[in-house]
Order: sequence, then structure tokens, then C-alpha cells
Amino acid sequence: MTLLRHETGIRMSRAVVHHDTIYLCGQVAEDRHADITGQTETMLAKVDALLEAVGSDRNHLLSATLYLKDMALFEAMNRVWDTWVPEGCAPARACVEARMASPELLVEISVVAAVAK
Repeated sequence: MTLLRHETGIRMSRAVVHHDTIYLCGQVAEDRHADITGQTETMLAKVDALLEAVGSDRNHLLSATLYLKDMALFEAMNRVWDTWVPEGCAPARACVEARMASPELLVEISVVAAVAK
């Protein structure tokens, strides 16, 4: 069985690769005090960097689960999302309202992707 853990700590790994599937831990904004546009942009930049580190990219997204502090932020978050996802490569996706781990966080994402070959 092929199982690789990346940036593993006591609580979680930032990424786990099992065969040709990559599972990312939840990614949040670099600047927790930015508005929803800024938080979404930096959150997705972190996804890009982590996928690259484990041999993939946004063209290989399989699924994404987005958590919003308030569904009133849905349209603004989607404006960033829609420009980030490559045309024809949209993953299966869910978006839910959730209480965030930190009160200033507006959005978090969990991603599953395929290894790029």
C-alpha cells in the first residue's frame, strides 16, 4: 500500500497521498483579517502551493468542500472561485455554512485531488 504523509504534526498531516489520490487538510486564509475576497484568494493560493508540493495542481481537483462563516458571503467567494478553477476542471463541490475554529475566519476549504501524471 502506498501511503505518504506530508508535513505531519501531532494532530494532522497537511497532505496525505494514497495511491494516486491526494487529501489536503483544511486550508484557511493567510490573513485572517482580510475580507472574503482576500481570504478566498490566499486560501486558494495555499491550496495551489500544497498541491504542487505533492505532485498535482488545480487541473486535477476531484472534490472540494467549502465552509463559509455566513452564506451571505457565498456570491463574493464564488467570484474568486470561478476565476481560480480552470475551465472544464470543476471538481465535485459542496459549500456549507459552519462555525469556524477562529472567529475572524470567513472561509475554509478541504480538497481531494488526483496526482498529476
